[in-house]
Amino acid sequence: MAKRGGFPGGMGMPGNMNNLMKQAQKMQRQMEENQKALDEKEYTAAAGGGAVEVKMTGKKEITKVTIDPDAIDPEDVETLEEMIQIAVNQVLRQQEEDSASMMSGLTGGLGGGFPF
Repeated sequence: MAKRGGFPGGMGMPGNMNNLMKQAQKMQRQMEENQKALDEKEYTAAAGGGAVEVKMTGKKEITKVTIDPDAIDPEDVETLEEMIQIAVNQVLRQQEEDSASMMSGLTGGLGGGFPF
């Protein structure tokens, strides 16, 4: 009597599943290492020709804001506020670009999909 269903060649699937699990575990370790490196990195951005400088960690925590005393004009608070906003947005973009670059480095090697 002929066999019904199942996979050709018997039990070939478990080997593929083991390989898939090993690849997933390796990718997870790499992601954790990359995240740790990203968290430890520091980013700096300036605005207003260096009048305002913002430093931030990879965890998106601002660690320092430096404002040149010459940039403080009580008659023009709006310009100072804009410089701070620009510097903060620039430093956030740097961190996000770094993060995206690390992730694309990991996922870029996946190919066209899963083998099933």
